[in-house]
Amino acid sequence: MKVKDIMTSSVRTVSSDKKLGEVVSLMCVYRFSGIPVVDDGKLVGNVSESDVLGRMFPKLEDLMSSMSTVDYDEQMQQYSNVVSLTVRDIMVPTVITVRPDMHILQAASVMVGRKFRRIPVAEDDKLLGMVSMGDVHKAIFQTTVATKL
Repeated sequence: MKVKDIMTSSVRTVSSDKKLGEVVSLMCVYRFSGIPVVDDGKLVGNVSESDVLGRMFPKLEDLMSSMSTVDYDEQMQQYSNVVSLTVRDIMVPTVITVRPDMHILQAASVMVGRKFRRIPVAEDDKLLGMVSMGDVHKAIFQTTVATKL
């Protein structure tokens, strides 16, 4: 079975110049943990909840050099600064993708190796869809177990 057989083709994307506040609204309302970034029809990055929340915390080097404790309530106030940025400011520009003609278990092994729960499906920088571990698991279940029940 191929990735193209199980992927979701209708994928919400954002552009790199989009205000992060709008993007985190989408993440919160639709419960997206990440959204592909597409400019001029090309997949150019990914922005995730981890990217957003990671900007709120001090760097380990800063903590080590100051030997101070973290005021987490103060750190939460950084959120308004973070959401005023653009997607370009925090997105991960290197996108790991899978091909639509890839076997679903090969795609799953890429996701497991990278500790991803979902991965973009692309060809030549063109986003075609997304596939998740849940999609792979459901497909395997339906083809091996569900038919025998």
